[in-house]
Amino acid sequence: MPRIERSARVTWEGNLARGIGHVTADTGAFAGLPISLPSRIADPDGKTSPEELLAAAHAGCLASSVAGELSREGTPPEVLSLTARVIMDEVAGKGHQIVASDVDVHGSVPGIDAEAFARIVAVADSGCPFSTLIRASATVTVRAHLDS
Repeated sequence: MPRIERSARVTWEGNLARGIGHVTADTGAFAGLPISLPSRIADPDGKTSPEELLAAAHAGCLASSVAGELSREGTPPEVLSLTARVIMDEVAGKGHQIVASDVDVHGSVPGIDAEAFARIVAVADSGCPFSTLIRASATVTVRAHLDS
């Protein structure tokens, strides 16, 4: 796979407490997603946050990795559904830090059992660049659920 480089921009207006930012992907995939401190730490009110974007990125990366591993095993998925929860918490002496990303991987995959699915998901997790990145400073938990 060739080197991959992507970028996004944020514009911010105002102070931290009352200001607002807008996130735009340079690919045009999304533009002007609003972010603010109140929506980050309290009611999201239709706005996103860096933590939500990281959760989406982790789920998307892992979905690709799982689909690839299943296909290599000769059992491509009918459907994969992933939910990632990124957790930020106060860490003594360090302030707020990302401390965990918990991912549930649900899959409808003909021809394999739950044990094989869990094994393949674990292999995919070990090769997922976002799991590797997050694991460098936080806990990553991935649970595999084979749907019937």
